[in-house]
Amino acid sequence: MPPCRMFWSESDRAGGEHSHNVNKMKPLRSVHQLIVAFTFCLVLTGGGALRAEEPETDAAAKVAPPTTMLEARSRALLLFEMVHGTLQVVHRDFFEEDDALAIPSASLEDVFHELSVSFDVNFKWLIVNADALNVDHQPADAFEKRAAEALAEGKPMLETNENGRYRFAGPIRLPSQCLKCHVKRRTSNTDRTAGLLISMPLQAAAAEKETAP
Repeated sequence: MPPCRMFWSESDRAGGEHSHNVNKMKPLRSVHQLIVAFTFCLVLTGGGALRAEEPETDAAAKVAPPTTMLEARSRALLLFEMVHGTLQVVHRDFFEEDDALAIPSASLEDVFHELSVSFDVNFKWLIVNADALNVDHQPADAFEKRAAEALAEGKPMLETNENGRYRFAGPIRLPSQCLKCHVKRRTSNTDRTAGLLISMPLQAAAAEKETAP
């Protein structure tokens, strides 16, 4: 299944009926980010850790690191789809290039920071074959360089188990309407690709070797 097709259909990209009445709702951005953060917490905790009868405790204590690569991959895929879909929807419904209060990907980095602090789950945007709008998003190590190459070739994901952490990379499609900002000097409107990197701690029992489907 293509990532986030449920969030951004062909009719939406063409200016379908869903998008015409919501593109002025900028005040909802902060609310939207709170919803995203809460949803991420539910994904990480399996949706059942927050119960009314339980006293409040440190949220991170409720989320044990995955014990296998399979479990880590499942968490990463859920988080990837959530971030990818949220990015598409925020761009579609709230972002106006000529009157932008914030860049959606930059706004999501606030959520990334909180998840890193609270759960030791790290996120990073990755430049693949578009312009370097932020030098911090350039590939920084061997895995990130391999991920950029793999995603540029159309691979659906790349993963590894490295130094006690599960590392995942997935593609973020940049359709033609994104290229005005992301590829300013271009000779075609062919879709480009960016990436999202996710890493999380693995318990000691997760001893599987690197795989790359």
